[in-house]
Amino acid sequence: MPISDYDSACLPDLLPLYYRRLFPFPQYYRWLSYGGVFKNYFQNREFSFTLKDDIYVRYQSFSTQNELEKEMQKMVPYKIDIGAVYSHRPSQHNTVKSGTFQALEKELVFDIDMTDYDDVRSCCSAADICLKCWTLMTIAIRILDRALREDFGFHDLMWVYSGRRGVHCWVCDDAARKLSVAARSAVAEYLSLVKGGEETVRKVILLDPIHPFISQSLAVVERYFLQYAIVGQDILSSKESVDKVLGLLPEDIRKELVDFYQGEKNPMKRWDKLCVLVDHKKSSSKKSGQYFDKEIMLQYCYPRLDVNVSKGVNHLLKSPFSVHPKTGRISVPIDLKELDTFDPFEVPTISLICEELERPRTDDAEEDEMKDNEQDAGERRRIRDYKRTSLAKYVKVFDRFLEGLARSRKGEMLKKSDLQKEF
Repeated sequence: MPISDYDSACLPDLLPLYYRRLFPFPQYYRWLSYGGVFKNYFQNREFSFTLKDDIYVRYQSFSTQNELEKEMQKMVPYKIDIGAVYSHRPSQHNTVKSGTFQALEKELVFDIDMTDYDDVRSCCSAADICLKCWTLMTIAIRILDRALREDFGFHDLMWVYSGRRGVHCWVCDDAARKLSVAARSAVAEYLSLVKGGEETVRKVILLDPIHPFISQSLAVVERYFLQYAIVGQDILSSKESVDKVLGLLPEDIRKELVDFYQGEKNPMKRWDKLCVLVDHKKSSSKKSGQYFDKEIMLQYCYPRLDVNVSKGVNHLLKSPFSVHPKTGRISVPIDLKELDTFDPFEVPTISLICEELERPRTDDAEEDEMKDNEQDAGERRRIRDYKRTSLAKYVKVFDRFLEGLARSRKGEMLKKSDLQKEF
């Protein structure tokens, strides 16, 4: 049957095939083992499965890659979440003496969800997204990736599309996995700029001197702001959206802009005038701060973090390569080299990749398979079915991430051996 268009009713039929032939188990196991960083690292990791009819099963754990494969093929989870590495095997947590079952380590994670931007996007709301508002996710990744690498010195970051309306970041450095709750909270707070709930009108307030991190973030926002906010979201067109922007300005500037906007309808010229008036006020005032135009840009574009996801060591986060049951899209790693052209609507659905798997192979594909087998001469392995589908390019991104992780591990080991030599 033609199944390129996703229909959630097909999920029970497609998932067994996906877990049997397409899920990248070897790479997945390699990632979560971290080179066997210490005994039982993988075995003590919590997995949580959401099964058909929203049956939720926590504290799953597995001894080997083979056991994980078999269990996932048997249980056919609709959603997979990854939790912490615990002091004991999560599957045995009920048998452990009370208080001794502790979450020890986990990647530092970030969750950015488009619904948190509903007050500043006009194209979509709730779970809906389009390419216009997807720019917000691009901006979020650019800002946070730079800060995590340059300000905190992390290297091993994996950005993942959630499969529906957001992105996740997994910071996998050894140091990041060992962070305490207090340290995770400090990182998350450092990266949080948009503060306050629905009742808070002005959610970003800048003071002198502007912190270098905020200046760097502004440089990213400025690259996208005019095209995204002024053109794409039309924030200075309708009366309702104009009033929202004016509400973030002091009364004297607001009054002058109301008069100017009556005669000038061009959104770009309206924005230019706003910037000129803010600039003039700042230069003629003895008060510190007064960065109203920059505050507006940040309020409309700066990443909105779910801080609680980042703070807790035992917090669960959706696994890469999990299937989103509502959209059918696979949760895939994002190639940052192609970030500006990443299109969430081009991410394959489970229907599409299962259909591609059933197509007869071309001569080229068979030739590639032979080449692969020659390169891996003497090594028996199963045919990598995902290579025949649209999933292949995303597994390749995952492979490159794993290569980086292995290099980091090698570097850490060399550093340790050098230190030992010194003593």
